[in-house]
Amino acid sequence: MRLAQRRALPRRAGLALAVLLGLALSVSLAVSVGSVAIAPGTVWGVLLDRLLPGLVTPDWGVGQANIVWQIRLPRVLLAALVGGGLGLVGAALQAVTRNPLADPHLLGISSGAAFGAIAALLHTGMFLGLLTVPLMAFGGALVATALVLGVVALTGAGAADRLVLAGVAVSFIIMAGANILIFLGDPRATHTVVFWMLGGLGLAQWSHLLWPLAVLLPVGLWLWSRAPVLNAMSLGDETAVSLGVEVTRFRLAVFVAAALITGVMVAFSGLIGFVGLMMPHLVRMLVGGDNACVLPGSALAGAVFLIGADAAARVVLAPEDLPIGVVTGLCGGLFFIWLMARRR
Repeated sequence: MRLAQRRALPRRAGLALAVLLGLALSVSLAVSVGSVAIAPGTVWGVLLDRLLPGLVTPDWGVGQANIVWQIRLPRVLLAALVGGGLGLVGAALQAVTRNPLADPHLLGISSGAAFGAIAALLHTGMFLGLLTVPLMAFGGALVATALVLGVVALTGAGAADRLVLAGVAVSFIIMAGANILIFLGDPRATHTVVFWMLGGLGLAQWSHLLWPLAVLLPVGLWLWSRAPVLNAMSLGDETAVSLGVEVTRFRLAVFVAAALITGVMVAFSGLIGFVGLMMPHLVRMLVGGDNACVLPGSALAGAVFLIGADAAARVVLAPEDLPIGVVTGLCGGLFFIWLMARRR
């Protein structure tokens, strides 16, 4: 086993380097494209000028500099954080539930976060300032997680496939409640909320990046540090118990971590589905099933994917922004079909 792992290290290191280079390239290209095309050389020139003033001689206009620094770069970085967070959560949930279809969207966590965010946007007001929507979204995600676990316990449906069915059922119920909140809310704000429910990064600002980063970094490191435990959970509860894992407590901790990351990401990006479903599958095909590699790989792959999806959303109907949830939904549906055909 150890010999096989040592032999796999160069390949995994090469894949990690390729993904990191792909991430840098995708950021560069995503900042370049849009209703106003900007050359990649200009993009890097603006970045160097902002980070190290005086290093390069500006040969671009003020308008181009503002587009790169104030509009597109925060949006691309937010896409990377959201995609990375959702990919990481999907990998953790699939390991802890032993269900290849586990995903924050399908388990109802995203719907709960959306319910909390909609309640804050339309009814409670920003009583805690910028923290209101993330905290309400986290609370909604946590309640949705508790409801899913409660349904599983009540019905005795402990099998992996039943967990997803419970999540889908809870998701439908919560979204029905969210629609009632929209119906009862201010009609003038309905359009904004509906667009937000479809997913969008158009309102990204530098100040918005702090909270997703502050949550993703420590929680992601915690999940990564528990990769051996996730590997044990992937083998079944009996095996994990025999290895000294407190299965119920650890599974609950992972669900809380997933709710925290998902709630914050949904608060700043809206509902974006299927990233957490697709990325872990693709990463496992390349690096195997060791969660020490799958977790960071899914985060990096999710970041690259969502950056590309956001760039496509800005280009397809330029100068209008297509909701990014439409792009990820299309990719997720096609991925489902491919996955079904492959498993057959």
